Amino acid sequence: MMKYMQNLGRSLMLPVAVLPAAAVLMGIGYWIDPSGWGGGSPTAAFLVKAGSSIIDNMGVLFALGVALGMSKDKDGSAALSGLVAFLVVTTLLSTDSVAMLQEIKPEEVNPAFNKIETQFIGILSGIIAAIMYNRFSHVKLPDALAFFSGKRLVPIMTAVAMMLISVALFFIWPVVFSALVSFGESISKLGAVGAGLYGFFNRLLIPTGLHHALNSVFWFDVAGIDDIGKFWSGKGVKGVTGMYQAGFFPVMMFGLPAAALAMYHTAKDKKKKQVYALMLAAGFASFFTGVTEPLEFAFMFAAPLLYVVHAALTGISLAIAASFHWTAGFGFSAGFVDFFLSSRLPLANQPYMLIVQGLVFAVLYYFLFRFLITKLNLVTPGREEDTEEDTAEEESAQEVDKFAVMAAKIFDGLGGDSNVTAVDYCATRLRVEVRDMNNVDKQKIKDTGVPGINVVGAQNIQVIIGPHVQFVADEVEKLRK
Repeated sequence: MMKYMQNLGRSLMLPVAVLPAAAVLMGIGYWIDPSGWGGGSPTAAFLVKAGSSIIDNMGVLFALGVALGMSKDKDGSAALSGLVAFLVVTTLLSTDSVAMLQEIKPEEVNPAFNKIETQFIGILSGIIAAIMYNRFSHVKLPDALAFFSGKRLVPIMTAVAMMLISVALFFIWPVVFSALVSFGESISKLGAVGAGLYGFFNRLLIPTGLHHALNSVFWFDVAGIDDIGKFWSGKGVKGVTGMYQAGFFPVMMFGLPAAALAMYHTAKDKKKKQVYALMLAAGFASFFTGVTEPLEFAFMFAAPLLYVVHAALTGISLAIAASFHWTAGFGFSAGFVDFFLSSRLPLANQPYMLIVQGLVFAVLYYFLFRFLITKLNLVTPGREEDTEEDTAEEESAQEVDKFAVMAAKIFDGLGGDSNVTAVDYCATRLRVEVRDMNNVDKQKIKDTGVPGINVVGAQNIQVIIGPHVQFVADEVEKLRK
């Protein structure tokens, strides 16, 4: 199971890598127009919509990425099947479809079906598509149905499977959603402890997308709390209104970026460069905009223990901020943009203390993550076991380096750019035209280990390389000015 979860985490890296760019676009757009979400500025609207086109479709991105990554040979038809799976279930369980099936008005449909296009549905769709691909991609049908054999059969079987799953979700999804709403209403009566519990379960539910049900209780007017609305309107109680928002700032602005640094420092040396790019982008997105999915999905499936620790730390952060009545609010998410914009509002109470708390949490996150990763050998980004694909890429890179070194020595032996006038190759030989054969150092060329040299004219020389001659020729061309 752990290996399966790690493979799932690896599969999510492809779509997750897209999210930081979307988060930054939305953050900049919201910075330009914090109140209108782009309504007061064409530039802001352009940036917000560009970013939201990705963020709002995380479900379908995960369906594609998981299907592709979990399929046995990473074939494009698996990704297509992931899209088919997602479209089937989200269409069948959309508000309008459910209203038609139940013969009621759309506004009477359980609100759970308004939240069907979640990350959970995307991941589920990708897994089902990958299972169907691995099972049916090589099935041969009778001659009359031969056109639908193999990979063409996969999307069909995926659609059938998702129809059956949709029937189950038709009954299960509203129950789960409603239970979460009721749970949220009960913990809202526990003060600072309730804020901590909310923060903990908010993070735990992120992988499923069901955190929206919990958020609706605390952030909006489902149970009369309306923490976001009251904070920004100034109609709440100073030091109390905002308690379900404030504790997220230390985590998103400081804690998670510190966790990203810990994951970078514990990555394998040969993978550090790749991990650096992902962690830098994801960490900046978390700090600046408060969008944490790029970071969280990078380790939640590969190292579930770390994610539980992260959820617990988030709960503690919310409980601390609520206990001391330090408050700030957000309209987008708990990043620097919203912190800066909300810190001067009437209901903001000692928001600068959230920065102090954040610095403490940065230290906690960094050392706790680093200790757990190294002590328990957790598979965070850059620490995965080398797959056959990784090994092949590494060997390919080593071969390229080998040919580059050989080509440089041969080119130097040929007299360099001042002497070489043309380079071509056949099946096994590098064919070179030179200005002056006296400037060719044959011994230097032979020292590279080539099988032989053949001078065929006053200005033509052949260097016998072997079947890999193309790669040497490519490297020689790079050396020519």
